[in-house]
Amino acid sequence: MGSGTKYVSKQPDEKGVVHWDNSENRVWHDLVERQLACIEGRACQAYIDGLALLNLPQDRPPQLSQINAVLQSTTGWECVAVPALINFDRFFALLANKQFPVATFLRRREEFDYLQEPDFFHEIFGHCAMLTNPAFAAFTYAYGNLGAKANSAQRVYLARLYWFTVEFGLLQQQDGLRIYGGGILSSPGETQYSLTGKSSAIDKALALDKSRPFYKPFDPVDIMRTPYRIDIMQPLYFILDDINQLYELAHQDIMSMVSQAQKLGLHAPLFDTKIKEVG
Repeated sequence: MGSGTKYVSKQPDEKGVVHWDNSENRVWHDLVERQLACIEGRACQAYIDGLALLNLPQDRPPQLSQINAVLQSTTGWECVAVPALINFDRFFALLANKQFPVATFLRRREEFDYLQEPDFFHEIFGHCAMLTNPAFAAFTYAYGNLGAKANSAQRVYLARLYWFTVEFGLLQQQDGLRIYGGGILSSPGETQYSLTGKSSAIDKALALDKSRPFYKPFDPVDIMRTPYRIDIMQPLYFILDDINQLYELAHQDIMSMVSQAQKLGLHAPLFDTKIKEVG
């Protein structure tokens, strides 16, 4: 999703196979090798379990059929190849059909460390392992159904809920704080940065310190009132006590929470407001 990109997705052939070239194979290998080392001791157990099920190859990008065989057998989901950018109508419609959109392009070597738009590595390595988890999958499905029926104003609030969970969510485990959000798990810098926060109460003076993030307990209404930016390390993360909170949320009246958030209004942003959030 977004307004423009210089990347073009590769079209699968008549058998659904995406043909990656040697340079793309090397980029995939290097991305996976680096990130596997980075997430060790930082990713949540649900993600680790899902990654083991996916058994991703390291020498080349996997084919979507390989990913789908695992997703279908665990939660009934599948990945669908899409152009580099899709609109919100199609995005929500796909999720509501238990189809996760995957742009079939890989970042270029010169953008190895950071790419604003979600590429194949972000979608597959960042998200698909969590889609094997029933609680996460149930929430994503419910989110898609709600978004498909929501108006544009409501979708802005729903986008914040997706951002601070599916993309940038943290989880408290018995062995410490861990990551489940794909936006973090596909980024080496944010993987390390996201676990360095020490404060649960946001002090306006301390908010000027960009070297560490703030943490807040998981609260859907609070999340939907929280602005974000897509091009910075997140100044704030919300923490689940248990991954099953997402399953519970999927069965609650999320749209009433959207209405409550709209009435209460937005929190003051913890970032430069010259660049607005997308969503």
